[in-house]
Amino acid sequence: MIAIIDYGMGNIHSVQKALEYAGSSTVVTNQPGVIAKAEKVVLPGVGAFDDAVLELERQGLAVVLKEHIARNKPFLGICLGMQLLFERSQEARKTKGLGVLKGEVKKFDSEAGVKVPHMGWNQLNFKKPDCPLLKGLPDKPYVYFCHSYYPCLKDNELIAAATDYAGEFTSLVWRGNIYAPQFHPEKSQGVGLKILKNFVELEN
Repeated sequence: MIAIIDYGMGNIHSVQKALEYAGSSTVVTNQPGVIAKAEKVVLPGVGAFDDAVLELERQGLAVVLKEHIARNKPFLGICLGMQLLFERSQEARKTKGLGVLKGEVKKFDSEAGVKVPHMGWNQLNFKKPDCPLLKGLPDKPYVYFCHSYYPCLKDNELIAAATDYAGEFTSLVWRGNIYAPQFHPEKSQGVGLKILKNFVELEN
């Protein structure tokens, strides 16, 4: 069973539909007890960093998410759900991130000659082809993005894939049981469904 966290900030219906298409049973929940029993957890996200952190804390979900990760169970953080894993974000005015990953989330510089937000299809450049989520994918596949901020990691060894947009930015993080795409696999058609299927098939 995969628990999809409902904290009022996610593209939840699309994520659930895609995971079920990929062969998983799912539950959409904000109940810590249900999340604690789940084999895998997905934290989707669309919205503002501060609002998301405050909701996770208000509902008692921040602690249970960290506990799930600490127990070495598979975890997937999508877009904002990925950014929340870091220590801080330039978007935030009141909150810090969950601090699971070391680094800061920064905003694209529109003066670099690119449109902000970065929206639409772009390519993944594999840095860690052995990442389980990338299994069976073609080289430089296209995936769908919609974001104004991107993660800057302290440890570049955790970068599984990167993407070119005003320079190269991290588009997929992988550390042990943590998988965190900046793109939206649930909107990335066949490539995204393959990525989600790979996550579904991970062994605990």
